[in-house]
Amino acid sequence: MNNPQELRYTKEHEWLSTAEDGVATVGITEFAANALGDVVYAQLPAVGDTVTAGETCGELESTKSVSDLYAPVTGEVTEANQDVMDDPSLVNSAPFEGGWLFKVKVTDEPAELLTADEYTAFAG
Repeated sequence: MNNPQELRYTKEHEWLSTAEDGVATVGITEFAANALGDVVYAQLPAVGDTVTAGETCGELESTKSVSDLYAPVTGEVTEANQDVMDDPSLVNSAPFEGGWLFKVKVTDEPAELLTADEYTAFAG
């Protein structure tokens, strides 16, 4: 399981980049992408939406199920990945690169974010 060391993770299987200028990138992990199966639809938060850490902010639909997307931090959405909305399979093929989901200007970051090693141990 590939979990880049520079990212932080949630127990809901989202990843969060280190915020540059207060803006962080959010996606789902390779573990989550594999568990979901082929993603066929992505409903992402819109630019200007406020997301709250731990609360749902969208959903991913796969050939197996529909899964809620949880915000790992609180803040204002600055960008949604149009490429993923046009081609949701990017979530499966490149979860840490082109398959990122949205960017958020962070106003509050919860303490319970996991390191890559902690997430790997959690996800098994």
